[in-house]
Amino acid sequence: MIGKGPRVTRSNIDPISLEILWNRLIAVVNEQAAALMRTSFTTIVRESGDLSAGVFDTRGNMIAQAVTGTPGHINAMATCIHHFMDVYPAETLKPGDVLITNDPQKTSGHLHDFTVITPIFEGVRLVGFFGNTCHALDIGGRGMGTDARSVYEEGLFVPITKLYDEGLENAELLKLIAANCRAPEPVIGDLRAQVVANDVGGRYLLRFMDEFGLESVDPLTDEIIRRSEGAMREAIAKVPDGDYTNEVYSDGYENPVKLVVTIRKRGDRMDVDWTGSSPASAYGINVVLNYTHAYTTYALKCALAPDVPNNEGSFRPVTVSAPKDSILNAQHPAPVCGRHILGHFLPGAIFGALAEAMPDRVLAEGAANIWSTQLSGPRDDGSVWTYVWFSTGGTGARPNKDGISATAFPSGISGVPAEVIESLAPIHFHRREYRTDSGGPGAYRGGLGQTVEFSVNTGEPYTFSGLFDRTRHPAAGYAGGEPGALARITLGDGTVIDSKGARELGPDMSISLGLPGGGGFYSAFERDPEAVLDDVIDGLVSVDAARSRYAVVIDSERMQIDSEATRRLRAGTSEGGRSGGDE
Repeated sequence: MIGKGPRVTRSNIDPISLEILWNRLIAVVNEQAAALMRTSFTTIVRESGDLSAGVFDTRGNMIAQAVTGTPGHINAMATCIHHFMDVYPAETLKPGDVLITNDPQKTSGHLHDFTVITPIFEGVRLVGFFGNTCHALDIGGRGMGTDARSVYEEGLFVPITKLYDEGLENAELLKLIAANCRAPEPVIGDLRAQVVANDVGGRYLLRFMDEFGLESVDPLTDEIIRRSEGAMREAIAKVPDGDYTNEVYSDGYENPVKLVVTIRKRGDRMDVDWTGSSPASAYGINVVLNYTHAYTTYALKCALAPDVPNNEGSFRPVTVSAPKDSILNAQHPAPVCGRHILGHFLPGAIFGALAEAMPDRVLAEGAANIWSTQLSGPRDDGSVWTYVWFSTGGTGARPNKDGISATAFPSGISGVPAEVIESLAPIHFHRREYRTDSGGPGAYRGGLGQTVEFSVNTGEPYTFSGLFDRTRHPAAGYAGGEPGALARITLGDGTVIDSKGARELGPDMSISLGLPGGGGFYSAFERDPEAVLDDVIDGLVSVDAARSRYAVVIDSERMQIDSEATRRLRAGTSEGGRSGGDE
């Protein structure tokens, strides 16, 4: 029974009490996320962390999120719960109800993500909601790719509906989902794991409320949101008023895609407008506005107020808009399966716009998106197998540190160990290592991409579908830093792939993925020669690149810097440009 502990209301929440309550609330949602990862059937969730978990008050305001999670999920879920409440108003819900959808326009942007929302009750009184979003291994249709011309081709569309009705599982819905998936067991298993995770969060929330005498979390929510909004507005107010604009380019599908952002900063507000960006594509690289909003608000928070809690309050001082039918506000039934390819470019575009006002708070451009690789094909017994995993390139350099190699930014998703993938799918990895010289040169070097070489060992033909980018438009460096290396995808017969789409490959065909590197920060000729030597010793930079791109001469036999030759080379380079000067 709630009410055993000392009574807490908004009027008597002092700073110390608020800090205690806040940390306990974070612990609650972390338990929710941990339960999801422990019970998940797929490496996408339990290894990569492609999920989100959060708690909401009775009005649908997001209070807190778990530490594990991706911005495209959590920030999209913060807005999507209101769509759930439009279909199922709070007063119509009952204990044991669980809601579900994968509607791209209302949640995280493509059919492969299921969002599950569970109302939490103390007896018959609604006290809040728990929600989570997970990437499903498969949802039917064409599979994880960019080839579809309509969302109807991309898989099974589940509108906002009940997965459980007063504790009774919607068996017919699960039967329908299973019948449309190539891998029904892990897909249905993960859906049930999502339900379990919300239940775990709900139990911990009720214990939390009981311990602190909370009859409702709404007063606590109001105080958390008020302080978060105030801190975000204070951070925005420090930026000089003005309009900040930038444009970046992606490989796109049929044509390159231009993304144009204008940030209008006035007082303690920012209005972010993506007018000028390319029109919607005929293929599945389109982004819905909910996902555009998610990565826009995330980027601003990273640059302006990374320590402010991510909740309803931190979103309020920012508006996000994009013209209808543009590639960042695609309308139903536009294909959207690969929406993250462009969605992950948005923080880089925003950082580039803000660089004029706050160059010490932004990253150079990075690889910009996780690479989703889906392989599928027949086994000897006629059954079909499928597997999806993520790979990552390098992040952009920072104004005071190197970029991070083989790290997903802005998504935060982790790679899965090769040994784990090989144990779960008929895939064999031949090579997985940092890609030498892929980080953009600079006083601070961009993070490296990686080389991943693999093949399928079923002895049968298979389908390869890769969601990749930066084969034509590298990650830009900032303030004199140089771009990172372009991506390169090569088949075992030497064929180079530089366009998206599914491909049917022979049983003996291997694939090599060369992931892109991040851009550098400041001139490469300002980099400490000792740091260049360390990179050469570690295999991150070649001896030739040390000389040609950093003007550092290294004796490859003794692995020592030739200081005099380096001095002369750098002096000549600074006087005559990169081609000038020699020892």
